[in-house]
Amino acid sequence: MKNEEKRKHQRFSSLNLSYVCLDEDQRAVKHGMGRTLNLSESGILLETHFPIEAQHTVLLSIGLGDDVADVRGRLVHSRAMEEEVHEIGIEFVNPEEKALQSIRQFIRLLALEG
Repeated sequence: MKNEEKRKHQRFSSLNLSYVCLDEDQRAVKHGMGRTLNLSESGILLETHFPIEAQHTVLLSIGLGDDVADVRGRLVHSRAMEEEVHEIGIEFVNPEEKALQSIRQFIRLLALEG
């Protein structure tokens, strides 16, 4: 059976990021470093050492080569992989144009290399 891609944007590997989780009152409740598993124009899959709650807003600073994109996102899925390792799917929410341009440029460069 052929596996059809249902995603709107192609995914690319990235490397590092830091994140801050905000509660409903926009107060920081968690922060940490994560590993980017893949990246698209609309979201990111990351690996963290603790789960992120669905009600939290996530502020991400994503390392894109020599650039850093700061974006806001929301949890779309979470999966515990092993003890203290979680895969977290984040959808970007109203990204600023500058951050989106940096992400697009990074993805174009990766597509040319790959």
